[in-house]
Formats: sequence, C-alpha cells, structure tokens
Amino acid sequence: MAPNEELDKENQEDLEEEESLEEIEEKVEEEVEEEDELDVEKERDRLRFHYRGHTLDDLKKMNMDQLLQLLPARARRSLRRGLPPRQKKVIERLRRAYRAKKRGKDLIVRTHVRDLIIFPEFVGLKVGIYNGRNYDIVDIRPEMIGHYLGEFALTRKRVQHGSPGIGATRSSKYVPLK
Repeated sequence: MAPNEELDKENQEDLEEEESLEEIEEKVEEEVEEEDELDVEKERDRLRFHYRGHTLDDLKKMNMDQLLQLLPARARRSLRRGLPPRQKKVIERLRRAYRAKKRGKDLIVRTHVRDLIIFPEFVGLKVGIYNGRNYDIVDIRPEMIGHYLGEFALTRKRVQHGSPGIGATRSSKYVPLK
C-alpha cells in the first residue's frame, strides 16, 4: 500500500464523518423547527378563548345538557326549571339576528329581558338592553358566556354632585376652593 492510499482512506472516513455530522445537524434543525411550530401552535391555542377548558367552536357544537354542566349553579338551576315565554321570544329573535348576520345584515335586538343567560350562539350579536331609561347597545363577546344580559347594562349612573341649591343650609353651602 502506498502512503497516498492510506491518506485517501482517512480523508474518506473524515468526509463520511462530516456528512454524518451534517445529517445530524439537519435533523436537529428540523426538530427545532418542529418544536418552534408546536410552541407557536400552543401559544395560539393559549390566546384563543376558552370557557372552562373548551373553545368557542366546541361550545357552539355542544347540546344544551353538555353546556349546562359547564355553567355556574345559578344559571344551571334557572335553565333546568325552563325558560319563561318572554325569554323564549328573545332567544328566537336573537337566532333570527344570527341568521341575518350570516347573510350580511347587522341587526340589533332590543329587549327589556335582563335575566337571560348568554349562550355561545349569541356571540358576535348586538343587543340593546333596556336599563330603565334607554337601550344600551352591547356587543356580545365570548367572555360574557354564562352571565346575564342585565350585567352589561347598568341601571344606575355615577353620582356627580353639583353646587348647593337654593334653601341649602349654611354648612352644606361650603364648597372648598381648588
């Protein structure tokens, strides 16, 4: 054997090792990319809305019995006892508004019914809830599922005191200067 042949064998072994190292590096890079994709997917899932571990799409596909198990006790009790006719009417009008929204129309359903529980099928609709004086327009978001409509239309406004009026006592006329 000539010394050149031995060098060639060593060079070939070195080349094979380098190729195997390149293959390993490529595999590692692919695994890292897959992990990054999984991390991105996990992050997206984390940012999506979840109600007690279920996504909005899952909630919309559930039947009423499955949804009842997820709601708080007061809402469960109210729904098990049955809906009064006034709530049934509002639900039917909301369903009509949902169908109209699919066709491109944006209807606002006005109602005095404040004790209606918000279901997943109402998400994305606009509801005018009567607060005793006028209708507050509320856009129903996923976070509102399980709450009552009345919680989002406050019936009392914040008190803003003015200056004392005629006939006020001396002590109540005191208004501090700024």
